[in-house]
Parts: sequence; C-alpha cells; structure tokens
Amino acid sequence: MKNNLHVFLGATVADAAARPLHWVYNQKKLLSYIKGKKDYTFLKKNKSPFYNIKTGKVSGYNEIGQVMFKTLLEDHRNIEERFKKNIIRNFGPGSIYWKNLNLRAKYRKVKDWRGIIKGPWIHQNIIETVKNIKANKNLTGGTKVNESDGYCAALPYFLYGYNFNSIKNIISTITVSKISIKYALAKFYLLDFALKGANDPIAEFLKKFKKNSYFRIIIKDIKKVKKLKSKPHSLVVKKLGMACSYPGTFNSSIHSIIISKNYKEAVLRTIKAGGCNCSRVNFIGAYFAALRGINTIPKSWIKKTNPSKKILDQK
Repeated sequence: MKNNLHVFLGATVADAAARPLHWVYNQKKLLSYIKGKKDYTFLKKNKSPFYNIKTGKVSGYNEIGQVMFKTLLEDHRNIEERFKKNIIRNFGPGSIYWKNLNLRAKYRKVKDWRGIIKGPWIHQNIIETVKNIKANKNLTGGTKVNESDGYCAALPYFLYGYNFNSIKNIISTITVSKISIKYALAKFYLLDFALKGANDPIAEFLKKFKKNSYFRIIIKDIKKVKKLKSKPHSLVVKKLGMACSYPGTFNSSIHSIIISKNYKEAVLRTIKAGGCNCSRVNFIGAYFAALRGINTIPKSWIKKTNPSKKILDQK
C-alpha cells in the first residue's frame, strides 16, 4: 500500500478486534467470556466494564491515529496546527467523547458506575491535550500519565516518511511525558527496522542501540522480557503489566511478539491476557503488518473493522 499504510491498517484492525474485551482485568470473567471460542475477536456483545461502543469501531487509542490520518489526507501543510484543530472537533466540547467525560464526573458519585457509559471513552492524555490546546499553550501534551496515545497519534505520520525529530514533535502534541516519548520512539525504530526488511527487528534494535544511553532502560526491558520467553503469556502480562502505562504495555507487547508466529496468533494471545489489550495491539498489529505485509492481516477481520475502508482506499 502507498506510504506503508498497511501498517496503520494492522494497528486499526487489531484494535477493533480486541475492543469488545478492552479493559477486562478480571481474568476469570474474561475466560468465561471467551470459553469455547477459537476466535474471540470482534465479540458481538460488548464486555468492556467501562464503556460500550458498537463492534467494529475502534478504541480511543486508535481513534487519535484516525484523526491524524484524516489530517494528513486533507493536506501536508501546517500539519500540527490542523491536527490540533481536528483533535478539538473530534474529542473536544460538543463531541460525544466530551459529553461522556462529563457523564463520568456525574456517575462517580454512584458506588459502581462502570458500564454506564454508552459510547466512546476519552483518555487522560486527550483530556489534557484538549484543555491545553484551548488554553493556547505551546506544549499541549498531557503530563499525568505514561501511556500509548502519543505513539498512536504519530503512527500514520511516521508512515508518511517524516523524520524522527518531527515524529517526536507529533508525539509531544499528545504527551510530554519523557517515558511516553521514549517508548513511542522505540516502537517507531522497531517498525522502521521491520519495514526496511530486518528479519528480527528486535535483535536489530538491541544491536543498534546497545551503547545508546537514551534507550538504556528499553534495552534492559527487552532483555528482561526475552528471558521470560518460555513462560505463559497471560502470567507474564500479569507480572509485567496489564494496564495502559509504560513500561508495562511495551514489555507485554514485546513478549507477545517474540512468542507468536504471526499477526493473528499475537492478537488473540494479547486479547486473552486481558487488561489494556487495545494499547498493546495497536503496536503488535502494526509490527506484524510491517514485518509480514498486508496479507498477514486476516481478510475477514479487515471487513469487520469500520475504519479499514478509508485506509484501503489509499492504494
């Protein structure tokens, strides 16, 4: 596909596939939801305990990438400025995302309010970004959490061939967390190695950055994960991190990648491990698509993913 957009398709399809089981942290409940199923992607009935959107739609993680994709399709001039305007339109006051944020504030008074939110869930980084854009701040990215929204936002931008300094600026529009920026850049280097034909992008990353002080902690993390290769994925995820935050979301993704043979196997394995599966599969799906090409993504899954047509149209 043009501009390697099959990689963005890989992330998008994986996100939609995992979405009905997003943020299920109770492993017993999750196993009861998928009992007897070989393929538990695209569950018709939502099982996320926090919010409910129709199957085929994507989570807020991938949605910020869709906003960037739309921005790039419109024009390649003043990308950051127009991206910020599109963020306000998509997530800000007047949007369903912002409406649901206000509902969350209301329902917090209820003892168990989870599952009440009908429609999409806005993430902390995006809440802060919207507020900072509206306040005309120079640095608009969120500071309170170390999560994947910056990577998700910059993924389509990276695929259009912009340099790493520019990519870092895009990540920073969504998060200024040093941890989030560092792990997002590591993901983009891994995708870059995959797109350039490396047989083992993770080994390539370790080789290239073994003496790099900036990525020292990530090198250490990857080596730690590689030692856990023989352990069951669900147990490793429980140990490394089921939640949305770095480094857990990165390390759990790396484990899924190194023990899986292909895209489908890695996505299914990630869903079954529970927690914030959507943040992890946005990287895992992109990685396998970059490594193996568009044909690694199951065609039936592509058809079930709402935003896939718009990406496929860019042939």
